[in-house]
Amino acid sequence: MISIRDIIGVGIREMKVAVLSGKGGTGKTFVSVNLATVAENSIYADCDIEEPNGHIFLKLGEVEREKVNVKIPVVDNDKCNGCRICVDFCRYNALAYINKNLIIFDDICHSCGGCTLLCPEDALHEVDRGIGVIEKGISDDVTVYTGILNVGEISGVPIIENIMDKVDNGQGTTIIDCPPGTACTVIETVKNADYCIIVAEPSIFGVHNLNMAIDLVKLFDKPFGVVLNKCLPDFDPAEAYCQENSIKILAKIPFDRELGKLNADGYIISKESPKYQELFTHLLDSIEKGG
Repeated sequence: MISIRDIIGVGIREMKVAVLSGKGGTGKTFVSVNLATVAENSIYADCDIEEPNGHIFLKLGEVEREKVNVKIPVVDNDKCNGCRICVDFCRYNALAYINKNLIIFDDICHSCGGCTLLCPEDALHEVDRGIGVIEKGISDDVTVYTGILNVGEISGVPIIENIMDKVDNGQGTTIIDCPPGTACTVIETVKNADYCIIVAEPSIFGVHNLNMAIDLVKLFDKPFGVVLNKCLPDFDPAEAYCQENSIKILAKIPFDRELGKLNADGYIISKESPKYQELFTHLLDSIEKGG
């Protein structure tokens, strides 16, 4: 396969590219895995921690697993005098003082540590609680990090923070496959990025969510561009929105039967089709030159 180094004749600088979308199903992972594939010696960080699926395309051999923990408070009721300072402090209502006992609701604790610091009787201390895992593997020359949040956990931000710490030590291009939407986990990925790609689909609903994603990247003052996916020959509301608002369109990916079949079967389209290899290589080249 022709690499981006061969095409532009220079080394790839270190950069983190966040691929996001205002909603699920736009093709965010599709764009991410193909960009990671055409980049040489890249890192792919699957931060879609509630439903990571990049591994379907980037086939891994041996996988290393690392548990991710957060700190939660534990009470010694023999020391607790019922002052309720911790209860009043907690904005998430994770503590309650009932029948002369302090009760801690682990599942809604946000692990801020404030209750432990404020306790005047030293009745609280912290212990580890697992919220998920990070898997690391290699697919050809792509290093893959996958975050997996345990079912029922309220926040996966600590997992994403952990992944970002790991990719900060990497070299070359890092492709960050963000969670869908614009919630806290997406913010955690975007704030670490050098450039953002927003993937949009051709519908009125798609335009609404594209607008939310644009507001988010503008909030962090990140350079960005839009990839239009599933494009039809008819009127495209997402394309019209970008044109009306002078938003850079980086690439247009057609609604293509060949692409859909290969993608559904778990193939990486840039490896199977010279046309799409050229498309994603050009997309990466455009990003490295500032969009």
